[in-house]
Amino acid sequence: MKNLSIFDSYQLNGVALTNRIVMAPMTRSRSNNPENVATELTAKYYEQRASAGLIITEGTFISEEAVGVVNVPGIYTAAQVEGWKLTTRAVHLKGGKIVAQLWHTGAYSHPDLHNGKKPLAPSAVNPNQQVFTAEGFKPSETSQAMTIEDIKRTIADFKQAAINAFEAGFDGVELHGANGYLLQQFFSKNTNLREDEYGGSVENRARILFEILDELKQVVDIKKVAIRLNPSLNGIMGILVDDESIALYDYIVNRLNDYGLAYIHLIEPFTDVSGISDAIQEVAKHFRKIYKGTIIINRGFNKETATQVLNDGDADLVSFGVPFIANPDLVERFKTDAALNAPDQNTFYTPGEKGYTDYPTLK
Repeated sequence: MKNLSIFDSYQLNGVALTNRIVMAPMTRSRSNNPENVATELTAKYYEQRASAGLIITEGTFISEEAVGVVNVPGIYTAAQVEGWKLTTRAVHLKGGKIVAQLWHTGAYSHPDLHNGKKPLAPSAVNPNQQVFTAEGFKPSETSQAMTIEDIKRTIADFKQAAINAFEAGFDGVELHGANGYLLQQFFSKNTNLREDEYGGSVENRARILFEILDELKQVVDIKKVAIRLNPSLNGIMGILVDDESIALYDYIVNRLNDYGLAYIHLIEPFTDVSGISDAIQEVAKHFRKIYKGTIIINRGFNKETATQVLNDGDADLVSFGVPFIANPDLVERFKTDAALNAPDQNTFYTPGEKGYTDYPTLK
C-alpha cells in the first residue's frame, strides 16, 4: 500500500503538475459563433478551473469533416487557433496546465452538419445515435465509407491540428480514441467492415492510430501527445465489445509503450459488463500490467475512490468530469471536504454563461 494523495504533485514527461486531479474533456457547445471559435467566455470557464493539476479541453474538431456536434470549437482555422490562445493564456496565468483533445466524430454525425453530405466513417454504418444539430437532436443516418484518400487526408488533418494546438499554446494534445468516435469506429468490428489494410485483423483496425502517431512524431514533441481509450464500451455510442476487443486493446497499449507518450487516458466501463467474458472488467488494473508510462483513469470517481485507485497503483492521475462543471474550485472543495454544488443538466449544452461560468466557489 502506497501513501499517495490526489493533492501530490506529478511530473508528466517534464510538465510539472501541482496535483493529480485532472479535469476530463467535456463537450459544452458554447462556441455558437459562425466560425466555431473558442471565445473569451471559453477562456473564463477554463481559467476558473485552472487549479486542476491538468485540464483536458472539450473535444476540438480537427477539420470540417470531423464535425459531429453543433457549436463546438474547432482547431483547423487561423481564427480558431487565435481563439484558443485566449484560453491557454488565461490558464497559464493562473499556473495551470492544459492539453487540447483532438476530435473526429466519424459516423457519429449528421448530414445537416455537412451541407447535406453523409459523414465519413470507416464503413457505411449507422451508429443509431441522437446527434446534436442546429435544429436540435436528430437521429443519425448511415455514413459514407472512407476511401484510402479520405483516410490519408484525415491523418494529415490530425497532424495539422496538433501543430495548430501547440501554436495556440497548449501543453500537449490528446487524441480522442474513445466513446464511439472515429478512431474507435476503426478499432471495433461492428463499425469497421473494411476488407483493405484498415480492416479485418487487429493490426489493420489499429493501423490509423499508429499512422497518426508516426506523422505527429515528425512535427511535434511526441512526449506531449496522449490518447484516450474506452476499451469496454458496449451497447452504447454505436459500439459493441467483440471476441477480439481485449486482443485489440492489448495490442494497441503494448505498441504505445514504444512512443513515450505523455499518458494514456482510460475509461472504466460505462455499463455493466460483468456478464461479458470479452469485456475487460477493471480497465486500469488490466492495463497497468501492460503499460509502462503514465495512466489517467476516469469514471465516476470521488475523493475517496480516487485516492484508493492511486494507492492501489492502478493509475497515476484521476480525471473528473461532471463534478468540474458545477465546481470550478473542485480541488479546494476536496481539500477542505466541502460540499459540492449540484450540476444543472439543462445547461450542459446551452449557449451563454448560465450553467457555464456562473457556479459559485467557496469564496
